[in-house]
Amino acid sequence: MTPSTNALAFDLGAESGRAILGRFDGDRLQMTEVHRFPNGPLRAPDGLHWDVHRLFAEMKRGLELAVRDHGPPASVGVDTWGVDFALLDGRGELLGLPFHYRDSRTAGVMEKALERVTREEIFERTGVQFLPINTLYQLYSMVLDRSPLLERATTFLTIPDLFNFWLSGRALCEFTNATTTQFYDPRARAWATPLLEKLGIPTHFLPEIVPPATVLGPLLPEAAGEALGGVPLIAPACHDTGSAVAAVPATGNDFAYISSGTWSLVGVEEPEPIVTPKALANNFTNEGGIGGFRFLKNVSGMWLLQECRRRWAEEGDALSYDDLTALAGRARPFRSFIDPDDGAFLSPSDMPSAIATFCRRTGQEVPEEKGDIVRCALESLALKYRWVIERIERIRGRAVDVVHVVGGGCRNALLCRFTADATGKTVIGGPVEATAIGNVLVQLMALGSLSSLAEGRALVRRSFPTETYEPGAQARWDDAFGRFVSVLQTTPAADE
Repeated sequence: MTPSTNALAFDLGAESGRAILGRFDGDRLQMTEVHRFPNGPLRAPDGLHWDVHRLFAEMKRGLELAVRDHGPPASVGVDTWGVDFALLDGRGELLGLPFHYRDSRTAGVMEKALERVTREEIFERTGVQFLPINTLYQLYSMVLDRSPLLERATTFLTIPDLFNFWLSGRALCEFTNATTTQFYDPRARAWATPLLEKLGIPTHFLPEIVPPATVLGPLLPEAAGEALGGVPLIAPACHDTGSAVAAVPATGNDFAYISSGTWSLVGVEEPEPIVTPKALANNFTNEGGIGGFRFLKNVSGMWLLQECRRRWAEEGDALSYDDLTALAGRARPFRSFIDPDDGAFLSPSDMPSAIATFCRRTGQEVPEEKGDIVRCALESLALKYRWVIERIERIRGRAVDVVHVVGGGCRNALLCRFTADATGKTVIGGPVEATAIGNVLVQLMALGSLSSLAEGRALVRRSFPTETYEPGAQARWDDAFGRFVSVLQTTPAADE
């Protein structure tokens, strides 16, 4: 009997972090949650931050629990969200807590950057969509504020790279997360230093970039404990969406994916970046993947529901996501629509009110009941997915056969059904823990237990259940899509 290989994945998202152990017995993969901990912004006098010290302490606790219950793993890997970063001084010490991407310091900064460098040049250099939260504009905000940290810093690390540094002592930047910064050149396969220099952003602190499946070295005993001495730290796709897409249980090449969580990442895989005027005009992005690129678009995702739920809980009505979905299922369809990516929904204090205000501003019926508000959000998400997929098909010149929805959002059967109906395509939902699964797959590739990503995806198909949703009610959804596009055309979103 072949002995099993255990790989420990740390998967940190905007709401929570998890330590999940993957057990590969040679035929199937089993995932076991070892530790879960909350995450969220820390508000300080100077803005929103990530409490990375607390998160790292939780990760160390996850290591302890994994060893206690399962013995030392064969390897460890870390993935997190993109965009945000840390700056370190010459002694490797953190220069302040990293800012949260929803902090207001980037308000209006992208527009100021575009006064110095054109959209066309930035896209030609980076192939990345224009979002005010991008690392490029976070750093440029520091230039505008004349922050002394830019000169004091000797090392720039994205968030997963920071944790990798604390775990292994190696200050490197992993490829998939580097591509989220909007200052990585995907064709030169290097930092886009000329772009940074035009904006007055220092480049002396940029580290070496390494590909996924790089063995970073043994875990440091002072970080991981003596019991894990010699266990290798492996860089998976350190950007959580890169790991999630690695776990898509696809069998061919003509599929689209929706990595559904706080954000929805809607896209396809390509061997080379698509850096064309059409891609720029539609504000698409090229982010790193396993052996290629993920051509995609960021769409606001379950954030809409998360913030509605949070607001209603503050008002004394604590509802589960299942409760909200049930209310939406009973609500009247196609009442009103929002653009999920309108700036009004980026960081509102009151999401239900923001949705109502948008509908009022665009001359639509205003949803007032909770079920109507949630249905408006879910239908609008499904219609935005169709909008994105149709443009992907035009830009790449071939159709998508099937849409795979992975991540926590695939639990929402109503949204998956809406997505099938809206797009007119078969939707396959699952696996739920795609990000941690993809993290483990890349570790297994680095360990030699899997030979390729295709073999890893076959392993996913054998190991985890999925749900299939066939499209229906096409005429009603086509009519709704026409109304939705009209709503998009009345709003000033940057990418419409």
